[in-house]
Amino acid sequence: MIYKGSCHCGRIAFEVQGEQLTQVVDCNCSICVRKGALMWFVPREKLRLLTPEENLSTYTFNTHTIKHRFCAVCGIHPFGEGTDQSGKAMAAINVRCLEGVKLASLPVKHFDGRSR
Repeated sequence: MIYKGSCHCGRIAFEVQGEQLTQVVDCNCSICVRKGALMWFVPREKLRLLTPEENLSTYTFNTHTIKHRFCAVCGIHPFGEGTDQSGKAMAAINVRCLEGVKLASLPVKHFDGRSR
């Protein structure tokens, strides 16, 4: 299944391919709590930008291993980039930025990022 997503102003637009969404992850780390993101993790190669990469701004903190990508114009954080425990490149898609997703129908898995 292919999902389309974007920031609020459209300066960052993307497509992401994966299985149908069946749950989202709510992380309680200091940045995710403030963003209010609900995430879906996919291999990075499944994320395709539809706008120039130059439109992405990046924020890192703590260990600087996750690139929190956001739009410098509207401030929305549509996804992040990092690696999983095996070193595979992953993307954390903010499901709130995807078109046509009914968030109320998705179970939420809570992740304790604050303790890491």
